[in-house]
Amino acid sequence: MAEEREDIEITEGKGGKKKLIIIIVVALLLIGGGVAAFFMMSGGDEPEEEKAEVKQPPIYYAIEDPFIVNFSEQSKGEVKYMQIKLKVKARSQDVIDAVTLNLPAIQHELNMLFFSQNYDELQTIEGTKALQQSSLNTINEILKNESSVDEQLEAVYFTSFIMQ
Repeated sequence: MAEEREDIEITEGKGGKKKLIIIIVVALLLIGGGVAAFFMMSGGDEPEEEKAEVKQPPIYYAIEDPFIVNFSEQSKGEVKYMQIKLKVKARSQDVIDAVTLNLPAIQHELNMLFFSQNYDELQTIEGTKALQQSSLNTINEILKNESSVDEQLEAVYFTSFIMQ
């Protein structure tokens, strides 16, 4: 009987140590997982520069007077016209204010740009998109040279584009 008791006592001791080791390992895993989850959720190693800036809402400004261009020289004596109405988009009221302040120069330069276009090329989507981008570049160049605003327009939209 003494042997049985010794066997029972030894068996109970080993089982208790195994349970204790398992509990410790599980607790360490849970703690480690919690710490890892904390760092992943907090984004601890992301630099401040990489965090996305919140964009300001867009501000649209309509240039009221339409641009009208005559293509009589390009169309073999036939009278052809183009009329464009446009709006500009910025994210700062300062940029819109600079556009309104420099509107006569902008209208002049856009008239020159529109007059220099080829009628046949403007009848394609690619030609129209190229004119839209050229319009944006022209206005931004004027703003860069004539105002102290660091920001620029984001887009120019043709709200009416008629060719006949």
